[in-house]
Amino acid sequence: MTNDDRPVLVVTNLDDPTADFVIAELYDRGVPVVRFDSGDFPATLSCSATIGGTDRWRGSVQTPSRHADLGAVRSVYYRRPSGFAFPHLDKQDERFAVAQARYGLGGILTSLPGCLYVNHPHRIGDAEYKPAGLAAAAAVGFTLPPTLITNVPDDAAAFIRAHGPVIFKPISVPLYLVEGKAQTVPVAEVTADEIDDCVSGTMHLFQKRLDKVADIRVTVIGEQIFAVRIDSGLLDWRTDYGTHTYTPLAAPPAVERSMRAYLKHFGLVFGAFDFALTDRGEWIFIECNPSGQWAWMEPPTGLPMTAALADLLEGGLHG
Repeated sequence: MTNDDRPVLVVTNLDDPTADFVIAELYDRGVPVVRFDSGDFPATLSCSATIGGTDRWRGSVQTPSRHADLGAVRSVYYRRPSGFAFPHLDKQDERFAVAQARYGLGGILTSLPGCLYVNHPHRIGDAEYKPAGLAAAAAVGFTLPPTLITNVPDDAAAFIRAHGPVIFKPISVPLYLVEGKAQTVPVAEVTADEIDDCVSGTMHLFQKRLDKVADIRVTVIGEQIFAVRIDSGLLDWRTDYGTHTYTPLAAPPAVERSMRAYLKHFGLVFGAFDFALTDRGEWIFIECNPSGQWAWMEPPTGLPMTAALADLLEGGLHG
């Protein structure tokens, strides 16, 4: 098999327009693509692999319309697959089946030979821990807002009095449904008077509210950096995309060096960084999402992010 015949695996859920754009670009280049959602296992996804007598897994993963030789995968674009589920089983058997699927199929998909991961699922998992991300950001030289993670009400109230105004935001955002529709849990300002014993029920993240003039989203794709200023006038720009104006800009050299160091720390080749821009021109680190969205910014800015991602996946480890 030649390098041109080696497929790209795209692992994501069915409703993923960002992956659709990248797949279309790869198809236009004649790069074979095998797309599937690991959550479709075992209904419409199967896998068989062997090892022993060889130094790597050999076998295949198959969908109703696609087949991929595990030893020939050039790259894996790991986006947002749904979780394993076996609703036809009772709870105990389902837990067992989910564990076998996760560590069996999941383990094979994370140990493919000679391919590039964008990003590797294990590295994504490490980087999705917000406390780890904040610690890494501080270590590589980013400026961070004062932040408290706690379940102690008195500590939360004291932090707000010391650093107010303060915002509350989720540490992680699992699927949150309201009347059956997925919702974004927004960032919100909170006062000391609002703190009560409910805080003790789980961990909460409180952060000094920044006096920002704009937000910045920086998408790092391999060696390429795409920085966009977002003007919205909102505390949380994700709550109303219709208010946005977008302006491409260059990342300061010190910020670029810190972003590179951050990605290296977690072993990532892709990252979506969020910064707050102050009136003094400071870029204040907010977070880095290892599976962040970016495609919605391409049409209004003209930045070639789809092509950059396709270049990365097409090239694989030796691109």
